[in-house]
Amino acid sequence: MIKDRLNERTLTPQEVRTILKADNKEIVDLCKKAAIRPRKNAKGHTYFSYDEVKNLRKIQAQVKGVVSNPVAVRTPAYAGASSSTNNSAAVRSILTTLQDLEEKLSNKIAKVIDEKLEGMDDVVVELIRCKTDNETLKQKIVDLNKEVYQLKNELNSYKPVALGFYKKKEVYVWE
Repeated sequence: MIKDRLNERTLTPQEVRTILKADNKEIVDLCKKAAIRPRKNAKGHTYFSYDEVKNLRKIQAQVKGVVSNPVAVRTPAYAGASSSTNNSAAVRSILTTLQDLEEKLSNKIAKVIDEKLEGMDDVVVELIRCKTDNETLKQKIVDLNKEVYQLKNELNSYKPVALGFYKKKEVYVWE
């Protein structure tokens, strides 16, 4: 069926998926990269020309990092070894680049966190100082309340006698 379509020079999306071994999303991405707009026939069905599919296949190979031809080409046996060496070198290069990128990103994040924490150290010290001040003031209030209570008791121990004189009566202290 595909061979019949090749003779007609048009292919359906399903046939394109089969040829490229790709899903619809990947085909759409490839069409965008190759600047190909699928056309519609009189019935409204989408179709691709054979040349467009060849271009999509070339773009797909470039995206995957492998240069291939839609037509089977015989290559010498040593060419496969060379391409696998190139692929492994490319993979190592990509991994090295990713590790460098990860390290740089980690360093930047650590730097930003350190800068934020520097400001936090000052805030924490200030909070501790305020808490200490609050505790000191609370204790001072307790001491002053005791003193006020004692002074009121002593003041109440004086009774007016006459002509603005006061006499102190005995106060019993509970201890």
